[in-house]
Amino acid sequence: MKAIIVDDEPDGISILKKMLELNCTQVNIAATCSNAADGRQRVEELEPDLVFLDIQMPGKSGLEMLAEISDKKFEVIFVTAHNEYMLQALQFSAADYLLKPVDEDRLAEAVQRVEKRLELEKETKQTETLLHNIRKAGSPSEMKLCLPTTKGFIILKLEEIIYCEAERSYTIFHLDGKKTLTVSKPLADYDELLKDTTFLRIHKSFLINLQHVKEYQRGEGGVVIMSNGIEIEVSRRKKEQFLSKIKEVFRM
Repeated sequence: MKAIIVDDEPDGISILKKMLELNCTQVNIAATCSNAADGRQRVEELEPDLVFLDIQMPGKSGLEMLAEISDKKFEVIFVTAHNEYMLQALQFSAADYLLKPVDEDRLAEAVQRVEKRLELEKETKQTETLLHNIRKAGSPSEMKLCLPTTKGFIILKLEEIIYCEAERSYTIFHLDGKKTLTVSKPLADYDELLKDTTFLRIHKSFLINLQHVKEYQRGEGGVVIMSNGIEIEVSRRKKEQFLSKIKEVFRM
């Protein structure tokens, strides 16, 4: 989990970092901040999974920092010397509220709780994507795909994907806007997952979205030119299936 520590006390930061290194090896401290303004900036830049946040700091408090962040895609563990803010902290659905000096066992429990919450959120998003696809089964272009990333996951509409390319045991998704996304799953997995949609595997290394085909040039297998200008060879044994699927999709 990528984490940020926001605390105006240098000793507080160093102690918490050491405790995390010893007891919570799944936590990677990406940044430390000494005030709310810097904390907010680093949160927006780094998009952490977890923020360890002091409440009472010079200038803006930790609670005021949270109030200024409209899109909170991270979990919060408050780490503070003051217990009078607990009710206010609960309003932000904090994963935990740890009082200084921090107890190592309580810290480990809080981090484990965050892990469970993040996993539940991921499962919920995947379920939402599945339900959306069931509702849109008759309209493949409106279906969505949930892809794991190093930060968590991303949900794409199928129409955003131009083609998928095999790279050993990985799959590279080539998207609209010249963007790419590499996923640690083989192309065969997505070939199976995207059956009965507008996707077709025309080559052992390429799974294309037929909605993004601009041109087909005849040949032994032929060549397709995709909407981003990339030319992809159609394997000889896939030629008939490709032409048949094109006729089906575009009602030729």
